[in-house]
Amino acid sequence: MNATAPASVPTAGSRDLPHPAREEIRLEDVLHALSDPLRLQIVRELAAGARELTCSQFDLPVSKSTSTHHFRVLREAGVIHQIYRGTAKMNGLRRDDLDDLFPGLLDSLVDAAARQATRHGDGETAGRGGKG
Repeated sequence: MNATAPASVPTAGSRDLPHPAREEIRLEDVLHALSDPLRLQIVRELAAGARELTCSQFDLPVSKSTSTHHFRVLREAGVIHQIYRGTAKMNGLRRDDLDDLFPGLLDSLVDAAARQATRHGDGETAGRGGKG
């Protein structure tokens, strides 16, 4: 997503998804989005790789509709961007936007979550667990 682009508003019948513009991203929305363990897992997996992932590449122990909800919360908070490529919905971390607005926040949260996972024996989710 272009950092200076205004928030996208989908048109009727469009497959474009709404995203907040960089200047509309608020800390409390980001923190709320990352307060859920499954959403934090999604962000950790995106942060561990340098590429976008499809929704189906995440091994989430919830229904498809619940998974869709979690991705929507992350997108609407400005944590991730989602774009359709063919029939696949691709997910990417808005690292540049988050690092510019809240320097060090994303890395600190991802590192803390990894340490917590290790401490609690969640070793598989400490790195990039799940489907590859």
